[in-house]
Amino acid sequence: MYEKTLDIRSLIDNRKMSRYQIMVVCFCAMIAMMDGFDAQAIGYIAPAILKSWHVTRAALSPVFSAGLVGMMFGALGFGPLADRFGRKPILVFCAFFFGLFSLLTATSGSMQELLVFRFLTGLGLGGAIPNVIAMTSEYAPARIRHTVTMLMFSGFSIGAALGGVAAASMISKFGWKSVFVLGGVAPLIGFLVMLAFAPESLRYLVLRGKSNDKVLAILKKIAPELQLNSQTVFTVEEHQAKGFPVKHLFTNGRAALTLLIWVVFFMSLFTMYFLSNWLPTVMNDSGVAVHYAILITAMFQVGGSVGPMFLGKCFDKFSAFRVLALVYLGAAVLIVLIGSVGTSVGALFLTVFGAGVFVVGGQGGANALTANLYPTTIRSTGVGWAFGIGRIGSIIGPIIGGIMLSLHWDIQHIFMIGAIPVTLAATAALTISFLASQQKTAEAPEPETESELEFEA
Repeated sequence: MYEKTLDIRSLIDNRKMSRYQIMVVCFCAMIAMMDGFDAQAIGYIAPAILKSWHVTRAALSPVFSAGLVGMMFGALGFGPLADRFGRKPILVFCAFFFGLFSLLTATSGSMQELLVFRFLTGLGLGGAIPNVIAMTSEYAPARIRHTVTMLMFSGFSIGAALGGVAAASMISKFGWKSVFVLGGVAPLIGFLVMLAFAPESLRYLVLRGKSNDKVLAILKKIAPELQLNSQTVFTVEEHQAKGFPVKHLFTNGRAALTLLIWVVFFMSLFTMYFLSNWLPTVMNDSGVAVHYAILITAMFQVGGSVGPMFLGKCFDKFSAFRVLALVYLGAAVLIVLIGSVGTSVGALFLTVFGAGVFVVGGQGGANALTANLYPTTIRSTGVGWAFGIGRIGSIIGPIIGGIMLSLHWDIQHIFMIGAIPVTLAATAALTISFLASQQKTAEAPEPETESELEFEA
């Protein structure tokens, strides 16, 4: 007998993940991996650029920032566009865009050209991440949504870590520009794969009243045993948001929580890019060989890819924002330790790996919690704007690092300063937990808010 009405959210939440859903998550992880490779590439090759072009560290700082400014505008702009035009078209466009301009970066002959190409690459990089997070969240069951989203986002860390491994071998053989060639070809291949095989978000299709044929085609792959036909009515128990999407981030009691999430992202990305961009140079200056400095920095991203394997379960099982606060406090301790172990390669491998587990793992947790914070119609906007505001921190972080290096601060004080932002992120996460416990029973009765604001005090 054919189903007359089917709630998409209940269907996904009450079943095990199908092979098709896992495939969708893998597609998103693939784009995140390529995004991570391209986003972190400049940090790995910075020492080679300094030696090749004979420029100062201060002159290289604007190049770091240009890519991050591009990522900020990409996140702010492409997030709302995805809520309007769909996850898939924006995602595949962003993959093509950052792949193309990564290739063009390899043609740079001056600092000015490098800066422009990094900015344009950043636009695509910034637009891709909010959409892979939103897509993954919408295809994952609620009971494991944080874990699945964090595991997907670990692709970013894996890509960034592979960038370090690739840079360590490719620079000596082919020059630093070869890293950008690899960083351009891979996402262009990913663009073709996504264009051919990736689906649109089911929730988005239903809320937008898109063709039932597309919904049916996807559902037959997720749940082929269901009896469905063109007369089946699909629902998601949400309403279409009207007007400018960003304003909905501040309605129905979301204002304070949105602002605090922005603080978390700002401080978290400040720390992440402060460390990933300057760790190779700082360690090289302190006496660690460039080859080892790059590999040690790669351990930061390796740690970030390992963290979700156990942190995601903690977020799904326990009070999510309290866990997030503890994760960031652990990150602060490990960052201080990086500056305290001297030039011991073994100790640096361990402390940098641990910092990656908690800093990058914390950011992955923040991504998952933010995606779960907002309803479908503003999910990409919510994640995109959190990332966009966070990118301001990622821009300032490397600049602060460059200033401290130009002032010849010792390594211990540099990393003590580097621990402050994640401590503030922990404070903001703990405040969110407190506010969520106070507001949980006082949410406005807007249907999508009641069903989607799944806070845990």
